[in-house]
Amino acid sequence: MVDFSLELNEDQLQIQQWVHDFAEKVIRPAAHEWDEREETPWPIIQEAAKIGIYSLDFLVSCFSDPTGLTLPIVSEEMCWGDAGITLAILGSTLALTGIVANGTPEQYEEWAPQCFGTLDDIKLAAFCVSEPDAGSDVSSLRTRAVYEEATDTWVLNGTKTWITNGGIADLHVVVASVDPSLGARGQASFIVPPNTPGIRQGQKFKKMGIRASHTAEVILEDCRIPGRCLLGGKDRLDERLARAREGKSSRSQAALATFEASRPMVGAQAVGIARAAYEYALDYAKERKQFGRPIIDNQAIAFKLADMKMHIDAARLLVWRASWMGRNNKQFSNGEGSMSKLYAGETAVWVTEQAIQIMGGYGYVREHPVERWHRDSKIFTIFEGTSEIQRLVISRAISGMHIR
Repeated sequence: MVDFSLELNEDQLQIQQWVHDFAEKVIRPAAHEWDEREETPWPIIQEAAKIGIYSLDFLVSCFSDPTGLTLPIVSEEMCWGDAGITLAILGSTLALTGIVANGTPEQYEEWAPQCFGTLDDIKLAAFCVSEPDAGSDVSSLRTRAVYEEATDTWVLNGTKTWITNGGIADLHVVVASVDPSLGARGQASFIVPPNTPGIRQGQKFKKMGIRASHTAEVILEDCRIPGRCLLGGKDRLDERLARAREGKSSRSQAALATFEASRPMVGAQAVGIARAAYEYALDYAKERKQFGRPIIDNQAIAFKLADMKMHIDAARLLVWRASWMGRNNKQFSNGEGSMSKLYAGETAVWVTEQAIQIMGGYGYVREHPVERWHRDSKIFTIFEGTSEIQRLVISRAISGMHIR
C-alpha cells in the first residue's frame, strides 16, 4: 500500500500534460460539431488510438498505478475537452471494468483486448445493466440467462436500455438474472462475443447532453453464448448461488462490483466539466466590462467564482481519496466512492449553471460552450446511480441500517 498524497509524481504530471494537450488540440475543437451531429466521433477515437489513449495498454497502465490517481487525472483532463467525446473514447472502459471485476485471469486475457481492438481494427465494448423497469433497482433485472447443460450453452433474453455503445459495440458485457428469486444475488455477468446471433440495437436515444456518446437499447432474443462466456465460471457461480440460498453473505454482486470501481472515475469526469466552465467564466469575467470596469471587480461575480473554485477543488479531493482507497483495497466504510460521484456530479451541474449566470445571455447561446457543458453535466447526477441512490448508499454505510 502507498501513502495517500496530493503531490503528483513525474509520470503522472507528464501523462496529465499529454492528455490535456490532446483534449485542447483535438477534442475541444471538435466538440461542437459532434454534439450537433449526435454521432459517434470515429475520427477522434482513431486519433486517440494513434497516440495510444484508446488502447488496452494505456488503460492497464492507468489501473496499475499504485496511487490510483492516474485514471481520474486522465478522465478529468479529457472531460475538460468535452464530455460526450470523452465517453465515446472511454465507454469501452466500463465493459473492461466488468471483466476485471467479475472474470477469471483467463477470461481477462481472452476478452480484454477485444474491448479495444488494434490500431488497424478499432473495436468498441459495452456494459449492459439498466433495463426499462430496472434502473436504480438492479435487483429487479428481468433479462434472463438460462443454462443448457447438454450443450454447455447460456441463452439470454431481455432488453437493456441507456447503454453506452449499445448495439454498435463489437463486444457486450451483459448482467442477467440466473435465479430471479435471489434478486441481485442471483445475477451474473456474461460476455456476448462479436457477431453473436440474437443481439441487436433497439432504439437509439436523442439526448439532452453527451450527444457524441452513442446511447441505445440492446435487445437479446434467444442469444446463445458458450458456457465459457460466463464471467467467473460456472463453479464459482454455483457456489455463490448456494451461499445466497442458504442466507449466507456474499462478497460482491455482478453489477454493483463494477459500479463500485467506476464511480470515482465518473466523478473525475464531472470535475473536468466543472473546471472547464469555471475557467471559461473566469476569463470572461476578467475581460467583460460593464460600467467601465471588468465585471470580476464586482463582489457578486468574484464571490461566485470563489465558490465555484472551492467546490471544484473539494470534489477533486473526494475523487482522489476514493480512487486511492479503491486501488489500495481500502473498504468504503462510509460510502466514499458514492460520496465522490455524488458531490462531483452535483458540483458540475451547479458550477456550469453559475458560469451561464456570469455570462448572461452569452452563456445561453451555442456560440459559447458553457451551455453545452451545462447540458452535459446533468447526466452525472443520473447515470451509474442517481444522486438519490448515492445518498442511500452513504446513509446505509454510516448508519449500518438498511434505510429504504
